[in-house]
Amino acid sequence: MEQAIKEAQKAYDSGEVPVGAVVVCQNNIIARAHNQTQLLNDVTAHAEIIAITSAASYLGNKYLNNCSLYVTVEPCVMCAGALFWAKLDKLFYAADDEKAGFARLEKQILHPKTKVHAGLMEKEARILMQSFFKMKRG
Repeated sequence: MEQAIKEAQKAYDSGEVPVGAVVVCQNNIIARAHNQTQLLNDVTAHAEIIAITSAASYLGNKYLNNCSLYVTVEPCVMCAGALFWAKLDKLFYAADDEKAGFARLEKQILHPKTKVHAGLMEKEARILMQSFFKMKRG
């Protein structure tokens, strides 16, 4: 999660919502990403989507069923849907997203075999997010 926080800091430093993600496979980081929606002018350029694409390219396989994703904020419904199709093994996220997080839905949105772990380095991720929005809102 420390590496995901570093990615979130990159997003923060470039004016993006500070979300960072890393994909780990066999104890190695195979993909790193941070939000790039402003840079790419693309609403789908979330850290998770970029990380999934990069990891799949690295593996030469669309499935991440032996991989874990570490992300600083609970994935949104779009990202959770992508994680479903990627058949992710484990999802670790730091801070809840009370407004747009996938866990607010009453339906199962992640793949049934995906194991979810929340709260890892939550304080650090939350402080970064709160600082960003405080700065943006003045």
